[in-house]
Amino acid sequence: RNLLDLDTFSKSDPGGWQSRAGSMFGRTEVIDNTLNPDFVRKFVLDYYFEEKQNLRDWGNPPWSHSAFFGAQDFLGQAFVALGEVIGSQRGQGPTLCLHHLDSPCPQDIVTMQLCANKLDKKDFFGKSDPFLVFYRSNEDGTFTICHKTEVVKNTLNPVWQPFTIPVRALCNGDYDRTVKIDVYDWDRDGSHDFIGEFATSYRELSRAQSQFTVYEVLNPRKKCKKKKYVNSGTVTLLSFSVESEFTFVDYIRGGTQLNFTVAIDFTASNGLPSQPTSLHYASPYQLSAYALALKAVGEIIQDYDSDKLFPAYGFGAKVPPDGKISHQFPLNNNVENPSCAGIEGVLESYLQSLRTVQLYGPTNFAPVINQVAGIAAQVTDGSQYHVLLIITDGVISDMLQTKEAIVTASSLPMSIIIVGVGPAEFEAMEELDGDEVRLSSRGRYAERDIVQFVPFRDYVDDSGNQVLSMARLAKDVLAEIPEQLLSYMKTRDIKPRRADPE
Repeated sequence: RNLLDLDTFSKSDPGGWQSRAGSMFGRTEVIDNTLNPDFVRKFVLDYYFEEKQNLRDWGNPPWSHSAFFGAQDFLGQAFVALGEVIGSQRGQGPTLCLHHLDSPCPQDIVTMQLCANKLDKKDFFGKSDPFLVFYRSNEDGTFTICHKTEVVKNTLNPVWQPFTIPVRALCNGDYDRTVKIDVYDWDRDGSHDFIGEFATSYRELSRAQSQFTVYEVLNPRKKCKKKKYVNSGTVTLLSFSVESEFTFVDYIRGGTQLNFTVAIDFTASNGLPSQPTSLHYASPYQLSAYALALKAVGEIIQDYDSDKLFPAYGFGAKVPPDGKISHQFPLNNNVENPSCAGIEGVLESYLQSLRTVQLYGPTNFAPVINQVAGIAAQVTDGSQYHVLLIITDGVISDMLQTKEAIVTASSLPMSIIIVGVGPAEFEAMEELDGDEVRLSSRGRYAERDIVQFVPFRDYVDDSGNQVLSMARLAKDVLAEIPEQLLSYMKTRDIKPRRADPE
């Protein structure tokens, strides 16, 4: 929109390139004589919530002055993270409008069950050991295997277990595309005997939801050789159902906001911030472990928060003016509005707090978890989802209360990320991260696993490459967030809202 006009007697003829990780991966078509082109070509990218995926768009790139491309004027370039595209708001002025998939776009999952009757006998000393092989037809007339059932031993009348398969895998979105099913007799040596085949389509299968559908299993060779050949048995569709599974992107594109809150450990075990041995110490050449962890996670997740305002708290310190111990004091010293502008604003307030509070103790997590849980409980319709980042150095002092807080929060639209910095042992943190055993408190079990813990020391790169280390840290701590958000939506039967048209 509103591109520069570089042609003397007409308007510009814009074309563009997309680049990723320093290399070009696609080029749009050229559209003549316009300053507001609508490019048609689509680019397909793999999307990972937990990674910073940077894109660059060139309008007639500067290197295109060559015999291959012809002489072309450079219009400009735009830099954007893929996460910003997913959660973007439309802008003003000269812009590059990045259009993306309409939302919501669920992935339909089919569950079906089949049985067979009077299949041909293939085993000399027994009956048959039948199984089914499903094939999706391709545009070029070939077939691709998309599913195999289990083998049912020694029967001519097998009943196979129900199975699920994505609709996309079955027919690639074309409901009338042929689905071929082969029936085989299993042999131990792998030379399975062909019993017969039949064909259908997704549309035909879906029509059979309310009634049994019987397919004749035909063997073309037998049909040619035997005049009285009828079939090699029948296969019956016993049940067929379809469910929609929405993706993380569907909810973000549908308007779900990720609200990012930070809680930082200000207990005395971190060491005096002015001393190089302190975990809070920031040299002129390097950020502290706390600041690095905050930037690594925050710079990715901030792309999904429209107002870029992040509540930020400290815990375990004596705070001015009265020197009382607090476990949820605002880093910006504003009790009424603890939000900071962007991750840089959080970092600025964090560094300012280090100069004004007295590091003390103990290490209590429950107050700040309950604080965020209270906010999350106010909006539970799927339009808001909260992510709390806790950065800490030590052993939890209020383990029982923290367990209780997490179990309560597990029923809310909320996730908790814990980054442990320093050399301490973090067995308690591992217990809170319910990957192996579901967290419980006073006989109550957490409804969902909402905690992800990682020790910062595992991501310190020996080469001193902070950028690489922090990218690995962010990837691991954020990897579970999409699934945790989806688990909340699914348990509440919340579907994504339809995004505003582009």
